[in-house]
Amino acid sequence: MSKYRPVEGDFSATDARVAIVVSRWNGQVTGSLERGAVAALEDKGISADNISIYRVPGAFELPLAARRIAAAGNVEGIIALGCVIRGETPHFDYVCAECTRGIGQVGLDSGVPVGFGLLTCDTLDQALARSGNDRENKGEEAALTVLEMISLLRRIG
Repeated sequence: MSKYRPVEGDFSATDARVAIVVSRWNGQVTGSLERGAVAALEDKGISADNISIYRVPGAFELPLAARRIAAAGNVEGIIALGCVIRGETPHFDYVCAECTRGIGQVGLDSGVPVGFGLLTCDTLDQALARSGNDRENKGEEAALTVLEMISLLRRIG
């Protein structure tokens, strides 16, 4: 057993202000991701007044909106939610790669944790399985990750 105690986050940041950025493309899926994220935040004590929701046309636009939200300085965390389903062209690869890179860069550049809730699936059935009304909802996972990171960053100072 180590004499050192690790510093970890938890879900105690009940006063946190959080933004959710949601892609409208594949709305059946992203709407479920949004509901999962909101439910997770509220379940952990975040009031509806502290949750802002922004909608963008598609997944490719998530990083730009997240960057502007982070720069405004009004939130401690951002949850990026989108869904890209593989088609017959390389478009899927480009959108997924750039969106992923951009979301990660927003967090690094701003110091604001950005939860990665971008589904990159081969089929609609896969996307629906990852956005259902259960513990597999990746919107919920992204929200919980953001709350944990807010708590950890507060402790780090």
